[in-house]
Amino acid sequence: MTAPVFVVDSLGPGDLPGGEYVLDGPEGRHAVSVKRLRPGENVVLTDGRGRWAEGVVKAAEGKDRLVVTDLESVHEEPPGRPRITVVQALPKGDRGELAVETMTEVGVDAIVPWAASRCITQWKGDRGLKALGKWRATAREAGKQSRRVRFPEVADAATSKQVASLLADADFAAVLHESGEEPLAATELPADGDIVLVVGPEGGVSPEELALFAEAGARPYRLGRSVLRTSTAGTAATAVLLARTGRWS
Repeated sequence: MTAPVFVVDSLGPGDLPGGEYVLDGPEGRHAVSVKRLRPGENVVLTDGRGRWAEGVVKAAEGKDRLVVTDLESVHEEPPGRPRITVVQALPKGDRGELAVETMTEVGVDAIVPWAASRCITQWKGDRGLKALGKWRATAREAGKQSRRVRFPEVADAATSKQVASLLADADFAAVLHESGEEPLAATELPADGDIVLVVGPEGGVSPEELALFAEAGARPYRLGRSVLRTSTAGTAATAVLLARTGRWS
């Protein structure tokens, strides 16, 4: 098993003086009091943006202070190509966080919350900012749990027009929809560039939204014979794309 991952603010020149780092605060507390790490165990420190360093626990002090040593070099993991972005319509309740968690574990690169016309949930004012914060925190925690060093970006909530603009700039644009005649698992995909996939809400993508996205170059595709819930469709589709593009090979 790979070493547990902990997030630090930055991993640049001067951040690891003498090859040592003191992990404190919430991350230190998690390492010492929850993971109960002890001297001699390996850990990975990352900024969540691709930079990471592997070290060894030198000491666990108190309840929230972990001293990591033998941090000799900082590595950088390049972004995955092609880049996969899922436009996720806002689900009900906490199912949005479930979608973010599982898509992160699978390996999605970016998530765009989408306020579709048929979404029961709408992000407005402070409530919307709080919900967005939960999505971002979920992506961070799921990134750590799945031992990633480059966490997915969670963008601000987008309107349908903003989603259309994103689709227009993509190298491959798709909408998961039961009207799709071609399965996503059989279509030709680019070896590089940007793939953008739209996952609709529980009530489905409206005809007006389908037409808008079609004008932007996005065709409808299906995953299989069954219709998945909005909170699971993005995860299943991301897995298909990662396998088809060779990123899982």
